[in-house]
Amino acid sequence: MADLLNCFNLTVHYDNRSALRDVNLGIRIGEVTALLGPNGAGKSTLLKVLSGMISPSHGRATFEGEPLNGPHRGITYVPQRSDVDWKFPISVLECTLLGLLQERSRWRPYSKQDRETALAALHSVGMDHLAHAQIDALSGGQQQRVFLARALMSESKALLLDEPFTGVDVPTQEMLVRIFATLKLRGTAVVYATHDLAQAAQTADHAVLLNGEVMADGAPKDVLTADNLMRTFGGSLISIESLQAVAL
Repeated sequence: MADLLNCFNLTVHYDNRSALRDVNLGIRIGEVTALLGPNGAGKSTLLKVLSGMISPSHGRATFEGEPLNGPHRGITYVPQRSDVDWKFPISVLECTLLGLLQERSRWRPYSKQDRETALAALHSVGMDHLAHAQIDALSGGQQQRVFLARALMSESKALLLDEPFTGVDVPTQEMLVRIFATLKLRGTAVVYATHDLAQAAQTADHAVLLNGEVMADGAPKDVLTADNLMRTFGGSLISIESLQAVAL
């Protein structure tokens, strides 16, 4: 499969701190890629670079072979829920319709077809019955489902998600996995950051261990080894239970 997104000698500095160092990475069409690493490893930074939200200090990121110089209509980024102001007065349906903004002028009103498409996206994540509820009245899992419905509206070629499995219930986690499988069949590249080693082993085609730099990169069975995990997370942070879960 061809690479959709690439990083070449990518380095990102925040003031005097280096968040990423010399990252070389390819994200393939129609694959699910899991980014794993401890807190502060640069996972969120890498997703923001790949989404065009921040620029590298050195090196470059490309989308379909062209340099990324800002947000791209072919890439959808879903932030961590903790980074979102859920008090903003907007309904579930209105939030979902925002997924069309990259495709149109913000001044163009939504059509009946737009609303039907948004309701269909909400139905696919089990949220159409709450279309007129305010987003701040939703649970964490329901909020994550709305964000995913909004992402589906854009029909982008790459979907980047920051910690989508964190703080959500098991049905929502299972729904995310099903949506990822559907997107793969469309040829969409899905990239998500996670701390869950077992989840990555079971759901990802491609695993990247990150701790400021790429520690290992490849098929999960080759990457998620005890040695690689110790080097990435440190021995004190990897439990026997985690290693056993990955091995299952």
